[in-house]
Amino acid sequence: MTSLSLLGSTGSIGVQTLDVVRAEPGAWDVVALGAGRSVDQLVAQAQEFQPRLVVVGDFERVPEVQEALPGTSVASGASALAEAAAMGEVVVNGVVGFAGLPVTLAALEAGRRLALANKESLIAAGPVVQRARQTPGAELLPVDSEHCAVHQCLRANDVFTSDTGMASETGMKRVHRIVLTASGGPFRGRSRSELADVTVEHALAHPTWSMGPKITVDSSTLMNKGLEVIEANELFGLGYDRIEVVVHPQSVVHSMVEYTDGATIAQLSLPDMRLCIGYAIAYPDRIATPFGRIDWAELRRLDFEPPDTEAFPCLDLAYAAGRMGETAPALLNAANEVAVQAFLDQRIRWAAIPEVLETVLGDHDGTEADSLEAVMEIDGKARAAAEQAVVRQG
Repeated sequence: MTSLSLLGSTGSIGVQTLDVVRAEPGAWDVVALGAGRSVDQLVAQAQEFQPRLVVVGDFERVPEVQEALPGTSVASGASALAEAAAMGEVVVNGVVGFAGLPVTLAALEAGRRLALANKESLIAAGPVVQRARQTPGAELLPVDSEHCAVHQCLRANDVFTSDTGMASETGMKRVHRIVLTASGGPFRGRSRSELADVTVEHALAHPTWSMGPKITVDSSTLMNKGLEVIEANELFGLGYDRIEVVVHPQSVVHSMVEYTDGATIAQLSLPDMRLCIGYAIAYPDRIATPFGRIDWAELRRLDFEPPDTEAFPCLDLAYAAGRMGETAPALLNAANEVAVQAFLDQRIRWAAIPEVLETVLGDHDGTEADSLEAVMEIDGKARAAAEQAVVRQG
């Protein structure tokens, strides 16, 4: 058995991770669970999987949870999160947003394999996370379907080193470009003018994936894809001019790698995050449960088209922040979290999200991402600036 810590256990990634564990009995021992909300669900998960540590986001509910879980250690706070992240040989970070950064750092600094579903921590604190990846034993496996696909395509050409699991300079010289696929979200094909009156209900109606509200809204604006471009740069070390996005509404081709000889390697499966989770937590092995298996007799067509960056300007804003580097991605990520929440709270229009981001990014002062403290400071400033922009939009 491989010991496994799961943070963000009651969210979409967390619930699907436990589906994978159930499907592969005897493969993983869940030693730690943690969630910020949905405490009743967390207790039910702990009663089923019997972890040694349960981390509760709400400190005031710790006594209640402890009473429901006699014999289990129950705690709250940053130190408890770090302890949970260091307990498992494999750590799944399913925490949503910038709040997942401490889990990412704690797991890598403890020399664990990190199955990362929290793209924001890598995007916001890329240079800091890169240093943590150098810890002996540390390994980062992406859970995002696109980066999981790229990882599989690169692995097929022996791009990764055996000692660190990171892409080697020699291996990456064979790569011409990475192509990330995007479903296009619920508004694919609509013009900017047709998106003026988008509602929260409309934005949450994703055509192919079942995700949490924040990520689903990001998919509708193409910001999710923009953040994934930055993440691909951080994960694989390829320049932004060699990372492209193509809209693929069927969500069957999850991403592609084109090599210098013109060959393109792609990873295909039906959209099911459990395949990606299973790949990350079982690596270098593969699980036996065929999540996402394709019925080739039923698959009729695969369509591709360029993204419409006039209707969906968030994608270009992400490229711009990525090229600025240092704390610009952290700034963009923080502003986006504030803007998306404001939209979900019906304080701003959907079309105002990129306007808020452009305002905040335009004031970037070039602060370097040379420490966690610098990243956290710029995160706070960006949130304050985004909130001011939201108020002006309202």
